Amino acid sequence: MYKKRLVFWSACIGMLLFGIGLITLGSIAPDLKVKLQLSEISSGALFSILPFGILTGSLLFGPVVDKYGYKILMAVSCVLLFAGFEGIAYAQSAGVLKIFVFLIGFGGGVVNGATNALVADISDKDKGANLSLLGVFFGVGALGMPLILGILENRISFEVIIASVGLLALMAGIFFILIRFPPPKQAQGLPLTQSFALIKDKVLILIAFFLFFQSSFEGIINNWTTTYLINQLSIPQSQALFALSSFVAGMIVMRLLIGTVFRSVPVRKILIVSFSLILISLLIIKTGNSYFLVIAGLVLLGAGLAGGFPIMLGFIGSRFAGLSGTAFSFALFIALLGNMLINYLMGVISQNFGINHLITVAFGESVIMIFLCIVIMKKLKN
Repeated sequence: MYKKRLVFWSACIGMLLFGIGLITLGSIAPDLKVKLQLSEISSGALFSILPFGILTGSLLFGPVVDKYGYKILMAVSCVLLFAGFEGIAYAQSAGVLKIFVFLIGFGGGVVNGATNALVADISDKDKGANLSLLGVFFGVGALGMPLILGILENRISFEVIIASVGLLALMAGIFFILIRFPPPKQAQGLPLTQSFALIKDKVLILIAFFLFFQSSFEGIINNWTTTYLINQLSIPQSQALFALSSFVAGMIVMRLLIGTVFRSVPVRKILIVSFSLILISLLIIKTGNSYFLVIAGLVLLGAGLAGGFPIMLGFIGSRFAGLSGTAFSFALFIALLGNMLINYLMGVISQNFGINHLITVAFGESVIMIFLCIVIMKKLKN
């Protein structure tokens, strides 16, 4: 028998590592450009390799955990993260660096998907609430890494900090080997008929495309908000970065509340409040003419988007318990595709029509998400 609390905390450690891995490359990009004399094109290539690695890991993890369980895959992924962190800390050429960036993306994609599926599997009830708590650790990792790099910038080299994170990943892998995980759900072999039927399930497809827009919404806010604030409100870059951090902080706090204080609140009510917060926050950001109003809007926007992934992944975990890994893999793959495609589209819109249309795109995504959510809730009720 496995200990649920211990397994849950192991998933939280994995999600913390994913948050760190996702943000690390962007945080040390200026240092890498100087160290390896990278051009803008070379830097852009590195940024494209990371999501490709995450996409690959997200696609492959599901069938593996359904057939073989979580232990070995999560441990191996942590070893890959260890190799990736050590590699980008000490790589001496851009060509070799690309390999290590892919390893971080691939290992992170596996860990992200596996930890979400794992928490859904061990949660007999309140799957969405437990997944919200898991999501808090992603936010802590994503916020904490730039903070640590900034505080230690003049004391410790970035190579030492990144290498230390690699050792943390290796220790996590050893920890995963030492504890018990839930047994494989399909140890006798994956039923291919059920797997193909699963990806044709209308509810799963609807949830996957809800996450397509949820993921891309979060992506355009993370990637384009600083440019929007600098160009539209003439806010200095340092203040724009702080404002973006307030978006992540709002998401962390709301996920913590969903996982604790609001555990007994019906999902329907949480979704209504979430979409209300999203629409109100976008209006504040669009019409706000002061820095503090924009920060308030971004905090509310983070809070509004906080419930999307945990709640929808909770639905998947409940509906497809026997093949949860494969179902999560499919949904997260579609979600990451949305992040990449809509971010590219936002770049085209920004270049041709102006960055002011960031909020227009966000409003459009909100409307689509509300429609999809209504259809999903009706399908689940029936």
